[in-house]
This record gives sequence, C-alpha cells and structure tokens, in this order.
Amino acid sequence: MEILIEYFAKGLMTMLTIAMPCVLTAAGIGLIVGILQAVTQVQEQTIAAAPKIFAVFLVIILLGTGYLKLLSNLFNEGVNIAFEIIPKNDDFALPANYYNYTKPFIDEMKTDVKQDMTPMEHILNNAAKPMKQSQKDRFEFLRNGATEIPTPDFVEQKTIGGNNR
Repeated sequence: MEILIEYFAKGLMTMLTIAMPCVLTAAGIGLIVGILQAVTQVQEQTIAAAPKIFAVFLVIILLGTGYLKLLSNLFNEGVNIAFEIIPKNDDFALPANYYNYTKPFIDEMKTDVKQDMTPMEHILNNAAKPMKQSQKDRFEFLRNGATEIPTPDFVEQKTIGGNNR
C-alpha cells in the first residue's frame, strides 16, 4: 500500500511541476499588465489576456520536452509498479491458489443443493417442480389492483394442446 501512496504523491508532484511555471508566468504577466493598465488608465480585459496566452504558450514550447520526459517517466514507473512489483508482492496480491484453502462468503452461499450433486444436476432434477408460493405472496404481488391471469378453459386447452377436432 505504501508503494501506491508514494506513486500517488509522485503524480501530484509531477502535476505541480508541470503546472507551476505556466501559472506563475500567467500571474506575473497579469501583474505587469495590471500595473500598466493602472498607470495608463486603460481598463480593457482583452489587453491582459493576449500577453498571458502568448507567455504561457512560450513556456509550454520551451519546457515541453522536459514535461514529456516527466510524464513518460511517471507512466513507465506506474506500469512497472502495476505489472512487476504488485503481482510479486504478497502484501498486495493474493496467491493464485488462495481459494483452495479458504471459503469466502461461505455463510452467504448456502443453498439447498446436495453436496453429491452438481449444480446442473440439481437444476435438471428440480426443473419440473413448481415454485412454492404461498397465498399471501400471491396477493402481495397483486396488491396494485391487477387481476390474476385466468387459466384457459376446456376448449382453449384443447386448442393449445393441438387436439382441436
């Protein structure tokens, strides 16, 4: 867990390292333009925006290769942690045979399947059995005022069964 926290801190430091020169340049240009606007009494917002954009763009061009190296190093370190360090560290990953020795959620997974039957055999043996539903549950389901679906009468049963003569 310490490795992940350390990697997260490196990511934050990389983000600050990349953003700080751009932000400081924009703030410095804004301060200089603000002083010039106060002296000349020209209060136009677009005059302040254009030099800031140009200066930040210049900083990105000058320091861009360094930013790419920082980001690629961070990415390579993250891939190394994800695929080399964490899988080999017992504190972070479970061994491949973990479930051979433990039974997680054993209380939640209790079923009425017999231990000598596979789940498929259980399904096939109980497929024809109707679901147990009490009369109270049937009325609970129909509480919204809907009527129960009627069963087909004798003539309809013969038609459905294919014995219509």
